[in-house]
Amino acid sequence: ESNYLSRHFKHIAKMAALIARSGLKALNIRQTRQQRMATVPRAAVEFYGPDRAKFLGPFSENDTPEYLTGEFPGDYGWDTAGLSADPQTFARYREIELIHARWALLGALGILTPELLSQYAGVQFGEPVWFKAGAQIFADGGLNYLGNESLIHAQSIIATLAVQVVLMGLAEAYRANGGSEGFLDDLDTLYPGGPFDPLGLADDPDTFAELKVKEIKNGRLAMFSCLGFFVQAIVTGKGPVQNLTATFAELKVKEIKNGRLAMFSCLGFFVQAIVTGKGPVQNLTDHLADPTVNNAFASATKFTPGV
Repeated sequence: ESNYLSRHFKHIAKMAALIARSGLKALNIRQTRQQRMATVPRAAVEFYGPDRAKFLGPFSENDTPEYLTGEFPGDYGWDTAGLSADPQTFARYREIELIHARWALLGALGILTPELLSQYAGVQFGEPVWFKAGAQIFADGGLNYLGNESLIHAQSIIATLAVQVVLMGLAEAYRANGGSEGFLDDLDTLYPGGPFDPLGLADDPDTFAELKVKEIKNGRLAMFSCLGFFVQAIVTGKGPVQNLTATFAELKVKEIKNGRLAMFSCLGFFVQAIVTGKGPVQNLTDHLADPTVNNAFASATKFTPGV
């Protein structure tokens, strides 16, 4: 009997030791995972990798293409047309999108700023509306940048166009070819940094990764905004700020008109509820089924107030 108890206690001791080791191992694994999650930057979790936000949120888990792995900024797993299936095409489209996004950001700022300053800050421009400003070059005095002849005094549209094509073409060719040998040759063609980042915004890798996402997201919004500005200009012949002001003025009128209508409607709902004891939808259904019997006059003549 003593041998049996001894073996029994030894078995219990082994089981306790095994459970203790398993618990410690699980605790160490949990602590390691928590430490690893603490060291992973927020941008890497939210915007990169397989656990990033998708274009349909939780409903797009099985609808993202395999080639969109979350490696690049702005990848939300949406490519229903398969435009990025080829890696070389994908790289080319990324470059085109980013360059156009940056131009759209500058363009949206340039479109809005003169009109805002002219309308709300009293700054005088020759023409604050963006699609009319270029026509000043045909005036007698030509086009003065910011109204100052000493900055840029353009009088020939042919010369201005030629200068822009040459200067922008040379700059883009220089960027696309990776710069000249010995000067900026180690910089990335899309995110050069170095002398092009005098504020040091990209010095921290985690911050840089998040700024890439913010740039492409705001750039995509700016491209749609510029498209809206173009359509507005064609349809209304006005700038975006003037269109927005007119919209607000029109909404004020619509708001008060619809508010008055809603007040009368609510009064009608109250009276309907007292007279018929039904809701407005049921009353409407009954009226459409038999208009001659179910109407306001008939209900009023049959109504008997309860005690």
